[in-house]
Amino acid sequence: MKLNVNVKELLSAVDVPAQWVGIREVFEAHTPRMIRDGVPVANARSSTHGIMVEVLVNGQFGYYGTPDMTAEGAARAAKKAYKQAQIASEHALYSFDETARPSFQGEYCSPFTKDRESLSAGSLNDLLLDAYKNLKVSDKIVSASSLCQVIETSSRFASSNGSDINQEFLMLEFDLSATAADGTNQQTRTFGGMRGTCRQMGLEYFDKYEIMANANRIGEQALELLNADECPNGEMDVVIAPDQMMLQIHESIGHALEVDRILGDERNYAGWSFVKLEDFGKLQYGSKLMNITFDPTLESEFASYAFDDGGLKATKEYLIKDGLLVRGLGGKESQIRSGLDGVANFRSSGWNRAPIDRMANINLEPGDSTFDELIGEVENGVYMESNKSWSIDDYRNKFQFGCEYGRLIENGKLTKTVKNPNYRAISTPFWNSLKGVGNRDTLGIYGTPNCGKGEPNQSIRVGHASPACLFENIQVFGGV
Repeated sequence: MKLNVNVKELLSAVDVPAQWVGIREVFEAHTPRMIRDGVPVANARSSTHGIMVEVLVNGQFGYYGTPDMTAEGAARAAKKAYKQAQIASEHALYSFDETARPSFQGEYCSPFTKDRESLSAGSLNDLLLDAYKNLKVSDKIVSASSLCQVIETSSRFASSNGSDINQEFLMLEFDLSATAADGTNQQTRTFGGMRGTCRQMGLEYFDKYEIMANANRIGEQALELLNADECPNGEMDVVIAPDQMMLQIHESIGHALEVDRILGDERNYAGWSFVKLEDFGKLQYGSKLMNITFDPTLESEFASYAFDDGGLKATKEYLIKDGLLVRGLGGKESQIRSGLDGVANFRSSGWNRAPIDRMANINLEPGDSTFDELIGEVENGVYMESNKSWSIDDYRNKFQFGCEYGRLIENGKLTKTVKNPNYRAISTPFWNSLKGVGNRDTLGIYGTPNCGKGEPNQSIRVGHASPACLFENIQVFGGV
């Protein structure tokens, strides 16, 4: 149950000699449902609620999170944050002022037509059970699951310099999975690649006929993979589906462009980046067909919002324009530290974490090619769908990705199915090999609920949209 909290009243209870004070209240509830092998294994509801008190003292920020949302609790948290900032100021490398926390007022609400209560727990479980039955297209489907999680989040932010922001989010995670086996030969097919189907919307998403059709397709393709040949080895063209492009964008662009990572903040946990500060405005990251945007303003994508957790208003910005690197993923603090233009991506995973530079919606803008035109340009290649495995170095440079499902492309036509399609490359040569970008009809919207970063770790939600894409002369190989 969500408690009634007046953040402005809590702000007035803070009594420390700080240059600036902010309080961020976050309530979040999770409602997971899951059917595995015909049996309900998740049917629950949990929530968390608390505040993060933030102060600016001697040019440094201090933080303290607490579930005690009384005036006394806020005051105690502010004193602890004040002490933290004082200690930090003795070892400061940078000095901040109020410009790092601009003053904005506004609201945001996820677009939806049906809220969580519009579909009963029993009805949703029945839907997931029917989906499971449609996944079981054969006795060779040895395991199958269907799942959904509804996430409701409320965030209120107020500060001593006049920020007053209220944001309400309704999000869905959905997945279907079928594993087929014939002796030691085992193949798994999912809907979008391991919980990649994530949207910011309501329960209107659950169109029964569409879900049953997709479940049947996933089951049939798992069976199909049992009899498929291994993906061939060699240098060839690849056409990559949107649900795999999501992972490609995430790992070789999103993380690589986080400015705090470029500055070295993540070196003890998740590494650095091959991108350097001097590369912005100069590095030809990819071919001229490559246009990457940061866009939290899009309706229904997983990480849409109006303001980041530092109170900065979100706008659509090009990170890469016509292949040229032009802007990094740096919030206000990183912008001050680096001297680079950035974006409103100062984000936290909850009330008990301080914001850091994070991806939001990172998208590849559509081009002009139809899907048939992309395939038609390939004499010898492979079409790949849905991520199965991934590996990328600490600098977000050398990578190797595997997919669930592939089809050969021969003389401009899709031909036989292949299993275990994999490809490897280096980030900028790979993106410079981009030869074709699908149009809006090929666009897919996906996301991930568990992008990890930070110390202590923060698992955060990220959205990605991309059309199908054609890359030339890529190292392709088979095997698990």
